Amino acid sequence: MRHLLSASDLGGEDVAAILDTADKLKQTLLGREVRKLPTLRGRTVVTAFYENSTRTRVSFEVAGKWMSADVINVSATGSSVGKGESLRDTALTLAAAGADCVVLRHPASGAARRVADWLADHGTSVVNAGDGTHEHPTQALLDAQTLRESLGELTGRRIVIVGDVLHSRVARSNVRLLHRLGAEVVLVAPPTLLPTGVRDWPVRVTHDLDESLEGADAVMVLRVQAERMHGSFFPSAREYAIAYGLNERRLARLPEHAPVLHPGPMIRGMEISHAVADSPRSLVTDQVRNGVHVRMAVLYHLLAGEETAV
Repeated sequence: MRHLLSASDLGGEDVAAILDTADKLKQTLLGREVRKLPTLRGRTVVTAFYENSTRTRVSFEVAGKWMSADVINVSATGSSVGKGESLRDTALTLAAAGADCVVLRHPASGAARRVADWLADHGTSVVNAGDGTHEHPTQALLDAQTLRESLGELTGRRIVIVGDVLHSRVARSNVRLLHRLGAEVVLVAPPTLLPTGVRDWPVRVTHDLDESLEGADAVMVLRVQAERMHGSFFPSAREYAIAYGLNERRLARLPEHAPVLHPGPMIRGMEISHAVADSPRSLVTDQVRNGVHVRMAVLYHLLAGEETAV
């Protein structure tokens, strides 16, 4: 594996290998006072984030450091990007400076693939850490890992994804990956927050959250991305919460084994109630923990592969 740009790039064997490696890394580090492995010693990982991030950015940096890589952070506000440097020139500069891997978040859909094309002759791997409304493949991997830990085999499981599907790269990557793993995916959203052509995706689409919860094996709540909205997509936050917010009443409609996920940050009281977000069935912090191990596994497969045993 040279790059990780889209969930579509991953075959079933690739997904299994990454998730199994994440499991091994998690067990290897369990109980260690010093969480440090020599696996990527001498490698340089650059995180280049052109959008705000907490979970993705921190987990990639922790993942690299726990594997002994040299991790360097570049942000748009503190680099030559602020002086007008193009993405291409920044990418070439990072490769020339010795980056073995560039972890990129960018507001433009397709940016990660463009960077991978520009660096094709430089031996630098590229990981898509979120590009516009396009994809976020490592989020889908950590979500799959979290669901696998909670539910076991995902084949035949019904996963409900509710919220702002239109602007969600998380939803797009999860649909692709969960379908590949054999799960049935149900998308729930108001008509204004569904993308054109969504009914051609391998999903069932509905506007009725209450109906979709019957028999669901898990619910993933999406963040309403107000920063990407230029206009009114629903009447008010209160009406959105009434129709699409996951509250205690709706949690009670789920089977007892069904967990709740959210990629964060959560808008409490609108997308999800405080009680549900903090309930034992919420796996939000598990997602963050698994994010570190899954991103360790991704870096391992990109930069070490068969050269070093986990």
